[in-house]
Amino acid sequence: MIRRLVLWLDDRLGAASFARRALRKAFPDHWAFMLGEIALYCFVLLVLTGTFLTLFYTASGQDVTYSGPYAPLAGVRMSAAYASVLRLSFEVRAGLVMRQIHHWAALVFVAAIVVHLLRIFFTGAFRRPREINWFVGTGLLILGMLEGFTGYSLPDDLLSGTGIRIAYSVVLSIPLVGTWLAFLFFGGEFPTPIVIGRLLVLHIMLLPGLLFAAVGVHLAIVWHQKHTLFPGPGRTERMVVGSPLWPHYAMKSVGLALVVVAILALLGGLFQVNPVWLYGPYNPTTASAPAQPDWYIGWLEGILRLAPRGDIQLFGHLIPGIFIVGVLFPGAFFAGILLWPLIEHRITGDDAPHHLLNRVRDVPWRSGVGVGVLAFAVILTVAGSNDVLARFFGVPVEWITVGLRVALLVVPPVAGYLTYGICRDLNGGAPESARVGRWVRLRRSATGGFEEVEPDGPDRGAGTAERRGH
Repeated sequence: MIRRLVLWLDDRLGAASFARRALRKAFPDHWAFMLGEIALYCFVLLVLTGTFLTLFYTASGQDVTYSGPYAPLAGVRMSAAYASVLRLSFEVRAGLVMRQIHHWAALVFVAAIVVHLLRIFFTGAFRRPREINWFVGTGLLILGMLEGFTGYSLPDDLLSGTGIRIAYSVVLSIPLVGTWLAFLFFGGEFPTPIVIGRLLVLHIMLLPGLLFAAVGVHLAIVWHQKHTLFPGPGRTERMVVGSPLWPHYAMKSVGLALVVVAILALLGGLFQVNPVWLYGPYNPTTASAPAQPDWYIGWLEGILRLAPRGDIQLFGHLIPGIFIVGVLFPGAFFAGILLWPLIEHRITGDDAPHHLLNRVRDVPWRSGVGVGVLAFAVILTVAGSNDVLARFFGVPVEWITVGLRVALLVVPPVAGYLTYGICRDLNGGAPESARVGRWVRLRRSATGGFEEVEPDGPDRGAGTAERRGH
């Protein structure tokens, strides 16, 4: 019966030949390619646990009086959203562990995307023809951060409510359209009871839909272009080396998925994260301190804490300082990441297709820029916890802030220059221009040998490969 059904489907869809080709398709063996899969499995777990949490969550800012089992908040007025999170944590069976697994998965999800992007950057995997997938990957990072922020804000506790208030102020600071945008999203002057419902719509519908679409596009492009290769003996630009999808790669991938789920379940069961009952319900007249956002928001919080206060008068118009550090700076930062393939192409003029990866030391200036920017982001992330650090070390928070301001100016260029020097020394100290000059374009001749062709010849990208001249 099943055989006849399969044959019937194959006769109409021709699926058997596609399945045979797909099962033989080569997938990468190197562990670094598994970072993207970790993000994918976290996303699947987020969807599953998030569906469970949605069954018990109340997206309402209506005032209620808490009457649950958590005694310190008995009789306290709070939003229905916050009360439902307390009920989910203390009264729903397995509710607390599901909340914590969901939160840990969100933290690891964004971390895996960031590390995956760093691997792509430092190995040059974004070069032609993979620029589009770099754009998609950057979009996934932004969507992942937005998804995390909206979910983090849903409990309507004092800590997350303060974060929403900051976001409201940032949106309000946008010249000309800020008040309109703030009214459109928040539904009036913050705090408004309807903002919780709008955050939920973003968190469980719009943003996951965009993430699903972006992941689908990302995987489709990887499938079409095939994966890159780390350089090694005998490897060329034309080779694709890896394990067949079935059974080797599929079994390894399933094993990795089980490990990811197991680790997140352990984290959710053993390590407390985001204990909203300790923060209390949101109160617009109160702010919690010390306060530490989730790590992927830390750098945005950090620039707000480190930037000097002050507005700018430009052509007779007031430009709020919070607009510069809260809108322009993140916008420029993400624009730089998004457009990096085009920036590097503009600098190097390299228009050849690349399927072999760079080692980190192969392009010292790129590695130097990457480490400098990474150091900049890490310092900002640390600055997002300046009050936590001040309390931990027992020093005034002003000392921590001044120290981080100095570090922000000194550490990134020093780290970038040292990285450039180390990579250059590892390459034997040869000037980069000399090494670039050893690259020529070759074409396979009819007799099986190679002949050099002009870089801008008519056969660019068709049957040619970049190799070191020797």
